[in-house]
Amino acid sequence: MSSRKKAGNLPARPDTGDAAAPEEIRADVQSIMRKYDRESNTRVWEGVPKIIVSVLLAFFSLYCIYVTLFANFLEQVRLSSFMGLILVMGYLTYPARKGQTRVNHMPWSDIVLMLLGAAAFFYFTFRAPVLMKTRIAIKLKDPVYIIAGIVGLVTLCELCRRCVGLPILCVAGAFLAYTIYFYVKDGKLLVNVVHELFYNENGLLSTPVNVCSKYIVVFIIFGAFLEKTGISEYFISLANGLTGRFAGGPAKVAVVSSALCGMVSGSSVGNTVTTGSMTIPMMKKTGYEADFAGAVEAAASTGGQIMPPIMGAAAFLMADYLGVPYSDIIVRAILPAVLYFLGVFLTVHLEAKKLGLRGMSREELPRMRELVKESYLLLPLFILIYLVCSNTRTMQFSAAVAIVATIVVGIISNLLRRRRRAGTGAGADAAAQAKPFTALNVFEALENGGRSCISVAVACGIAGIICGCLTITGLASTVINEIVLISQNNMFLAMVLTMVCCIILGMGIPTTATYCIMASTCAPILIKMGVPMVAAHFFVFYYGIVADITPPVALAAYAGAAISGGSPLRTGIHATRLAIAGFIIPFIFALSPSLLLVDTHPLELIQIIITSVIGMYGISFGLSGFRLRNRTKAQTAAAVIQRILAIAGGLLLISPGTVTDLIGIALVAAALIWHHAVLRSAKSEGA
Repeated sequence: MSSRKKAGNLPARPDTGDAAAPEEIRADVQSIMRKYDRESNTRVWEGVPKIIVSVLLAFFSLYCIYVTLFANFLEQVRLSSFMGLILVMGYLTYPARKGQTRVNHMPWSDIVLMLLGAAAFFYFTFRAPVLMKTRIAIKLKDPVYIIAGIVGLVTLCELCRRCVGLPILCVAGAFLAYTIYFYVKDGKLLVNVVHELFYNENGLLSTPVNVCSKYIVVFIIFGAFLEKTGISEYFISLANGLTGRFAGGPAKVAVVSSALCGMVSGSSVGNTVTTGSMTIPMMKKTGYEADFAGAVEAAASTGGQIMPPIMGAAAFLMADYLGVPYSDIIVRAILPAVLYFLGVFLTVHLEAKKLGLRGMSREELPRMRELVKESYLLLPLFILIYLVCSNTRTMQFSAAVAIVATIVVGIISNLLRRRRRAGTGAGADAAAQAKPFTALNVFEALENGGRSCISVAVACGIAGIICGCLTITGLASTVINEIVLISQNNMFLAMVLTMVCCIILGMGIPTTATYCIMASTCAPILIKMGVPMVAAHFFVFYYGIVADITPPVALAAYAGAAISGGSPLRTGIHATRLAIAGFIIPFIFALSPSLLLVDTHPLELIQIIITSVIGMYGISFGLSGFRLRNRTKAQTAAAVIQRILAIAGGLLLISPGTVTDLIGIALVAAALIWHHAVLRSAKSEGA
């Protein structure tokens, strides 16, 4: 779930044929990450200060694992201490402005903010047992109580500006201003706002921070350990081996590798830059335009957040909001996620056929025999999936076991690679020559995991403040009633308004925070109008994610364009077209939750899978289609009608139902038969 992926083992640049130094590639990746991903704008520590900060981050990870597994702290103690440590780690990691790269420098003002903010939260930690027994009227008269709350809120907001960005603070500021107005209008003391937002269980330390400290951080640390075993590189190699030889191979590699990497990463930008630094140059070399190449990677990487089993941090929050096991969320997310990536895959396939592109040569591809030998790297992921889906253990325990399994796999990897190097000598394959997994890797994984937790925890804290404002003012109910009134009980209009709200809110705001806000405001609108609860929450979840590729603020598309050298706007438009399934599917499962496996039986499930696949092909064909050179006006008109028929049929097929399926199959079949008839006629005329 971290956007901070390592680029040290990236291969030579495919578009030039020259072996680029790992340092050069790493610099390119880091410069793009710093530009489009605030998490990557970190302080530069070297020497002893670097060791101290690294040790603190590693110990923070260990502390989080210990607390989630063994500690039996009072809830207020656990959450306030967690956020106090987040503030310490955050100010040590993030400077006040972008581009501050002065080595081993931390201004005195940052030190003061760090100490004051941490002191505010730790005041709550050590005083929590007493404060729980003290009456509110007495606490509100205690100046230390009020000052600590104000300082805690302000320092958290400043850290949010540094590592998450201003958009979410603007949203939080608007809600906070309304909350202050609400209290003043009702003649209440403003100190009540501090009490409600900082100390109350419905404010900052509410569900988002609770879920983050209990579940999310352990899975983030697990993802950091997977990175150290080289699983991302393995996923990319596996995608190359499976799809690289087919038409437009590099684009298909981008789709498959991003889907696989997305299982352990929740960052659209991070995934785009990591896999895109390899796949985008390969796509351009094959013949794809720069805008399309960047769009493929952006669309596929954004979809990583909806791919089970981890699905980004928001999925953990969804399980808590719905009160269901996380395994239930995973199972319901599988079919929509597969359809999303299938839509992207089919579109790039049709684009490759349209342009007459070929796949990569056998010499450029990894040997499947060697990839099979490295398949043991997937063992920790399989263990995690089994434990989570079995529901016999807690999610925290499952992630902890998976972390231990990752270390064991790293040790086994060392032994196997050492044996293979001894057997093959100087001509050993790349896997045998890979860097060994050492105790330093364990330390670095703990360090990276701790660092990656910071921005997620801060976003959850600000989301908690926003949700607190909505709760104590009753604004959520007001918004719900107003949208229901505007939509006039029209389900489709209510879904459109909800979609627009999610996309606008998701532009520049982390998915976690977007989902928390929309789950409190817009999801209840759909529920009130008859949409099942799980479908309503998936609806807002999806649209919060696709905001990363929706122009004009499409951060993943901007990152893809930075690598490809294309236009950010055109890249975003192409990415939106490629990810059309992400815009259509939420409407389908809101109207017919069978797509989320709600109240379905096996035969119906089989029918849904088959018709949905055909439907995605119809939609992809309609959006892409084949171009005929020098086509006549009649052929152009026919092509337009064919594409309309294919899209209409595809939409009907994705919507579960026997009647819609039969009509959809007829429309898609008619479009394809007509299309191939036109092609044969054009070829015969050309001959």
